[in-house]
Amino acid sequence: MKEESLASVSGILVVEDDLRVAESLKRGLGEAGFAVATAERLATADAQLAQGTPALVVLDLNLPDGDGRTWLRRVRGAGHRMPVIILTARDTLPERVAGLEEGADDYLTKPFAFAELLARIRARLRAAIAQADDDVLRVGDLEIDRLRRLVRRAGKPVELTAREFDVLALLAQWRGQPVSRDLLARDVWKVNRRLTPLDNVIDVHLSHLRDKIDRDQPAKLIQTVRGVGFRLAEENP
Repeated sequence: MKEESLASVSGILVVEDDLRVAESLKRGLGEAGFAVATAERLATADAQLAQGTPALVVLDLNLPDGDGRTWLRRVRGAGHRMPVIILTARDTLPERVAGLEEGADDYLTKPFAFAELLARIRARLRAAIAQADDDVLRVGDLEIDRLRRLVRRAGKPVELTAREFDVLALLAQWRGQPVSRDLLARDVWKVNRRLTPLDNVIDVHLSHLRDKIDRDQPAKLIQTVRGVGFRLAEENP
């Protein structure tokens, strides 16, 4: 995809309370062809989101009215799926891991090179545009809109928690193929080393999904593959 077409997807929101950094980013990204809005507080970022979802967010963590990570968790829970790149002075491994687990797509520490940030922004926008071409996954009469985080079964909306949605979307992505607990642990819970307590948590989430997706339906879509994991597939009534 041509780089100039990336700038046309919509604006970038920079959430940064250091005015020198914010203005430098606004100027540099503007010269690269992007429309840029800035917010020095989380409340201002909320107001920007209320006006429309940006193509991408560059997010500092130390804001005057709260922690950027908490804000990110909240907006992810509200269904906002735009790419988010954390840009912060917090450079420890636990901080980076926590930021990614809260829903960030990338993590860059200060001081940083603008060229690297620009390259990461372009990479995340390319991935987001490619994903938008296949946002709605379908298995039988089940529809999963990954962009808007909406689920329908036989045309009726299904209310899921954020974690339940992530589990279901992963199963749909591997439609018809078994999905192991290891894969669920890594891709949904962001845990590389599975433990028995997490297996129990995974089983509880699958039980809740079955109750919400398959209850009172003639075709059961969520199936257990013994000794392997779970599968989302059509089944004859």
